[in-house]
Amino acid sequence: MASALPHHPPVNHAPSKQTNIVVDQNKPTDVLQVLSSETAQAILGTLKSEPKTTSEIANSVDQSVQNVAYHLDRLCNAELITPIETWYSEKGREMTVYALATERLIVQFHANND
Repeated sequence: MASALPHHPPVNHAPSKQTNIVVDQNKPTDVLQVLSSETAQAILGTLKSEPKTTSEIANSVDQSVQNVAYHLDRLCNAELITPIETWYSEKGREMTVYALATERLIVQFHANND
């Protein structure tokens, strides 16, 4: 029997064109640490093509759902990805859809002029 809930409705999301990250000794950022993970980089790579759910991402990057969920949380906290939609599985479970928050990430080094 088909589900009455939408499984994969169309997603309309446009990431911002550019985000600047400023590396400053007086104001640490965790973005570079988050990006140092190969899994996080693979997740960002798979989201470049289209938004996906945790399980779809896990399949794409050949990792466990638990490991992907950990990295998704870190990527969300670093504002590199964003939850954009909720889909429902055929069993009626909510599934968060993630997408890139930005198309381009610029890292700048702040010069400390004391």
